[in-house]
Amino acid sequence: MDTYKMKIAGLERELERFPVNDNLDIAAFIMFGDVEITEKAATELLKICPKHDVVVTAEAKGIPLCYEVARQGCRNYVVARKGVKVYMRNPISVNVNSITTENEQKLYFGEGDVEFLKGKRVLIVDDVISTGQSLNALEKLVEQTGAQIVGKAAVLAEGDAKDRDDIYFLDELPLFFK
Repeated sequence: MDTYKMKIAGLERELERFPVNDNLDIAAFIMFGDVEITEKAATELLKICPKHDVVVTAEAKGIPLCYEVARQGCRNYVVARKGVKVYMRNPISVNVNSITTENEQKLYFGEGDVEFLKGKRVLIVDDVISTGQSLNALEKLVEQTGAQIVGKAAVLAEGDAKDRDDIYFLDELPLFFK
């Protein structure tokens, strides 16, 4: 198993590498099940992110971080769903393509989420920002609600995302070209 060792929010982790295609591998940062890194990353992100009323993420890998940032901070969060649920009245949606997902997907907010977000200051969070496609989709979805995006944050910025000046992140995650 090929791995990449790094420090994330002051904690050492060994990330397994996976091929994206014949020319590129990524080191997979998976927060699911790692309570220590989720708590520490949330603490560190809150130190550098602007004041906000609610935290938003996309289903599913960003949920633990979103919850923990909200728990330690503003106490409110909303998750953009990847499918419409029976309890979501009058959903709004956007299309999204992600480097780690094979097919195009959609993100949805139900009417309740839209009403809750209207006029609020939103911090968008995710585990990793790479190509920015998921982030762009979330931005478009949040903008449809009438909320104000005050910041976009991730634990790690992968590849060229590290050069962006419109995101907050804790560390860089390299891409591995073959």
